[in-house]
Amino acid sequence: MPGGTITSRTRPGGPWQRLLPRVYLLQTGPPDQRQRALAAVLYAAEPTADPLSGDTAALTGGAALALLGIREAPYGPETPADVLIRAPRKLTGTPQVRPLPTSRWPRTITVCGIPGTRPVRAAADFASRATDADSDRIRSTLAQVVQAGWCHPHDLHAELRAARLLTRPAIRAAAAELLAGVRSIAEAQARDVLTATDLPTPLWNARLHTPDGTFLASPDAYWPDEGVALEIDSAEYHYTRDAWHATLRRRLRLESHGILVVSATPSILRDTPDEVLAALRTLLTLTTPRPTPPTALARGHQQLPLFRS
Repeated sequence: MPGGTITSRTRPGGPWQRLLPRVYLLQTGPPDQRQRALAAVLYAAEPTADPLSGDTAALTGGAALALLGIREAPYGPETPADVLIRAPRKLTGTPQVRPLPTSRWPRTITVCGIPGTRPVRAAADFASRATDADSDRIRSTLAQVVQAGWCHPHDLHAELRAARLLTRPAIRAAAAELLAGVRSIAEAQARDVLTATDLPTPLWNARLHTPDGTFLASPDAYWPDEGVALEIDSAEYHYTRDAWHATLRRRLRLESHGILVVSATPSILRDTPDEVLAALRTLLTLTTPRPTPPTALARGHQQLPLFRS
């Protein structure tokens, strides 16, 4: 395209806008999330290669996770997109693009027409760029990737180990929580509270079934020997009438099979954890002489071992 045409159309008030060197948006409004991510890859790809092949540039980190719907992924208009390029190639970074040279070129996938790394690699690259001071964001984002089914905790742990990230305390702690079965930041905080006590260690997100094999529920924490469950119900997921009714019905199903339930919100666990611990301690103590033991079975649940690098 003639340079004069581009110059004319990208002048102030023109119909196009320049997003990055050699990358133009054919509209006047601000780019959306997908357009910003696509522009980053187009800029980072080698000029002589197919920019959408995933061979010379691939979206990763928070930008790639955001396209997958991970809500905690730190990618907004003011956040640069992380893009892998093959080492030792050099590329000038911009406020919109952060090039990450790598000798471990990954398998790539295409999401919304944009080549990117698989979720497990994107999560590891996100963790590598985060600071240990942002440990809650690391825990929450990695937990969402696993909770959404984008990768298995063992695969994520292996990727973090391959990237030599398990030496960092915040990342190592988040990986250990996922291997233990924790799947949210609220559960991680509850695990911190419980670990500091002498209470028995529960199963996290165990899938409970009735004796005939019917699925019953998957409480956040479950003590199988005592038949006690902890449910952490946040207002974000339970504020509608239907969601609240579903929560009550799940609790009724658990209690109908002899399981005693302690319910708390994330804010209660954060602000008044002693109240939750007192309720759990009472139920865990009272269940020993209970004449009617719980009939639910925790099936297919295994605490995954932690392999240290």
